[in-house]
Amino acid sequence: MFDKLTERLQGVIESLRGRGRLTDENIADTLRQVRMALLEADVALPVVKTFIDAVRGKVVGQELDKSLTPGQTLVRIINDELVALMGEGVRPLNLRAQPPVVILLAGLQGAGKTTSAAKLGKWLKENERKRVLLASTDVYRPAAILQLERLATQLDIGFFPSDASKSAVVLAREALAEARRSLYDVLIVDTAGRLHVDDEMMVEIRDISAAVSPTETLFVVDSMAGQDAVNAARAFGQALSLTGVVLTKTDGDARGGAALSVRQVTGQPILFMGTGEKTEALEVFQADRVASRILGMGDVLALVENVTRSVDREQAEKLARKLKKGKDFDLEDLHDQLQQVEKMGGLGALMDKLPAQLAGKAAAAPQANDKEIKRQIAVIRSMTPGERRYPKSIDASRKRRIAAGSGVHVSEVNRLLKNYLQMQKMMKAMSKGGGLRRLMGAFGGGRFPPG
Repeated sequence: MFDKLTERLQGVIESLRGRGRLTDENIADTLRQVRMALLEADVALPVVKTFIDAVRGKVVGQELDKSLTPGQTLVRIINDELVALMGEGVRPLNLRAQPPVVILLAGLQGAGKTTSAAKLGKWLKENERKRVLLASTDVYRPAAILQLERLATQLDIGFFPSDASKSAVVLAREALAEARRSLYDVLIVDTAGRLHVDDEMMVEIRDISAAVSPTETLFVVDSMAGQDAVNAARAFGQALSLTGVVLTKTDGDARGGAALSVRQVTGQPILFMGTGEKTEALEVFQADRVASRILGMGDVLALVENVTRSVDREQAEKLARKLKKGKDFDLEDLHDQLQQVEKMGGLGALMDKLPAQLAGKAAAAPQANDKEIKRQIAVIRSMTPGERRYPKSIDASRKRRIAAGSGVHVSEVNRLLKNYLQMQKMMKAMSKGGGLRRLMGAFGGGRFPPG
């Protein structure tokens, strides 16, 4: 997400490098470039104007910190204004109401409401220890009801069996009655996707809201929707008493304009962002971290949290003890590491949180591809236990058998073994101390950017 915007802003900041001070001339030129970058990212025009005026007010006529370069000064000001733009009113979900707390999800067709309902249910179950009941009122698309039921079963979350022959309002009332009867803490009501120009459907969702009196009414918006998201946000905001926003598909090739526009248009805070297709790919929205990503500084804290949550600590400690004893990192270990990367959402999800300089180096590596990781796992699984423990035993005939067993060309097996040898060298180097310095060397001598 924000790739294009990040790239443009990095260029703007780079253009200030080497300049001794900010002048009226380079301030005007820089703000013009920032304005163009925001408009290209599909940020709504009124939002761009407000943002540029705020940045100009901070830069022009103020005493600047002499310890900072012009580029650093601008980065700090833009960062502060991005946080202010996206972060105003950000808060936790209101779960203090009389149970069951009702959360109503609304949005356009294809915005990702059904998946978001399941993700939110999982998040509430694991982070807030709540008993959650999922209910669908999408009587126009029975497949959506079935999808939500399957997700609820997979996550071991309560599901209200919706009868598509009944009206959406009746289903909402019945789901609320079931949540009260079975003492659920939270009821999440998924609604049918609707176009904001469809008056009849907008009346229906107002009736659903009146029937269940939700504590939270969340507008679910696709981050790739651009100006459509802004228009929809305005219409839904007029039809419903929105209390927050869920931003979905932020892992896609999004320009990011919706994230910067939707808060100001709806007047409500972004509470969550979906970062992938998996049910665990939901993050609490934190404006300072998203601003850091936009400016190419990554989100190392989110990366650390992701690793802490996903990595098998016992397995990691076992590998550390093995390396400490001087034993070699083998293909079985590589298989486990590749699986851990998959559990964390793949390399794309990890690199999105790295500072731009490191992410660029990692992306340039030949193995930095999620499909490649799946192929490498398949290749390793086609080997015998002995071959995994003793890769040197893999000769030409074994390579042909492994390639045939995993459905790849022999060159793929050779590439895996080459990558394995590089990783083995890196593991040896890190086990001898100076781990971070040696790891940066593995990325081609890259360094973390200032700040």
